[in-house]
Amino acid sequence: MTLPLQPTPQPWALRAYLVVARWLAPVWRKGLQRRLLRGKETPRSVRQKLGSEYADRPTGTLVWGHAVGVGESMALAGLFARLAERRSDCSFLITTTARTSGDALRRTGLPARCQHQFAPVDTPEAASRFLDHWRPSLALWCEMDLWPALIAETDARAIPRALINARLSPESLAKRRWGRWLYQALLPGFRELFAQNEATADALVELGAPRERITVSGTIKSLVPPLGCDADDLETWQQALSVRPVWLLASSHPGEEELALAAHARLRERHADALLIIAPRAPARGPEVAALASAAGLQDVPLRSTGAHTATEAPVYIADTIGEMGLWYRLAPVALVGGSFAGVGGHNPHEPLALGCAVLHGPNVWNFAESYERLDGLRQARLVTSEDDVVREVAAMWEANRPVDTTALEDEQAEAVIERVQALLPPLPH
Repeated sequence: MTLPLQPTPQPWALRAYLVVARWLAPVWRKGLQRRLLRGKETPRSVRQKLGSEYADRPTGTLVWGHAVGVGESMALAGLFARLAERRSDCSFLITTTARTSGDALRRTGLPARCQHQFAPVDTPEAASRFLDHWRPSLALWCEMDLWPALIAETDARAIPRALINARLSPESLAKRRWGRWLYQALLPGFRELFAQNEATADALVELGAPRERITVSGTIKSLVPPLGCDADDLETWQQALSVRPVWLLASSHPGEEELALAAHARLRERHADALLIIAPRAPARGPEVAALASAAGLQDVPLRSTGAHTATEAPVYIADTIGEMGLWYRLAPVALVGGSFAGVGGHNPHEPLALGCAVLHGPNVWNFAESYERLDGLRQARLVTSEDDVVREVAAMWEANRPVDTTALEDEQAEAVIERVQALLPPLPH
């Protein structure tokens, strides 16, 4: 069993932050009320963030994990699903700050004995109320969404904490150097720090983390559970498509739709009934993407957002809604994952693969560099650099007519993270 770290006096930077955070409590309240009026919060999310509403705490050991984005929260859900299989005595809590993350968790389904709620605003009072209610036995921070007041209150209760899936690009490190005094106060208190790559490990050391507690573990996003979808929707689409060949441009950014549309025109020369589903990363771009299709000679392109529930006979369909990627990945045997030609660093390849959808990607995948390198080696993802490559690979997947083999997706590095996290928990009761 890991011995507790000895408490140390709070550094001046953290003390100063906590003083300012107390003064800012009225600002948080007013800001949340404005967001509520603009539809960016719900009455329930505001109450949870201010610490005036909680679900019942389950008895026994509680593991709490915090994440900000959809990908991080889904990775936590996958991690907790694995822990739930090993520790029947544990319950789990996932907190997020964004509504989209909470919505994604509810659509996919939370793991056994797991709840979701919104994280408290970062004031000592709200953090204290949150921790007094939930009393976690272990706190996990996913990636780098670190809230100083919440961490300080966690330390005050001697709750062990770990940082998982940490990733710092040179740009994000440069921004964080401005707050290095705070990071120097926060990072030494983590029992374990799991970095996705060596560059992140070096960056964490520069910001104040003890080198001996850092493990380069790769990403845990391979643990993401399969995205959910509406069963009736899936059946309707499967019946409507029948034997039509389908492929998907997933989470696309400007400039990527033109490439996919040009490739699709060539694919239709051999497969006249082929369907391209385009799911733009920003659903509000749906009309813009439809206009691109019209300019390419594809008229009357249906948009999901306008009530077009299936593609009918259209050659292109715009899936411009939120939270339905589980449906599109189930319908398409192959997806070109966006953000990999645009300069945004790519998106998560594990989501399509978990549903048997093969992955194509462009050269710009630095957000998931380690994952793509490994998956390319297993031939479960393939690099495409041109329209010709896209046409060739999509046609090959259609002709193979079999789902991608995901049996090799068990990630030994992610398994090692689970083992180390489990070791931080109290021993099983006898």
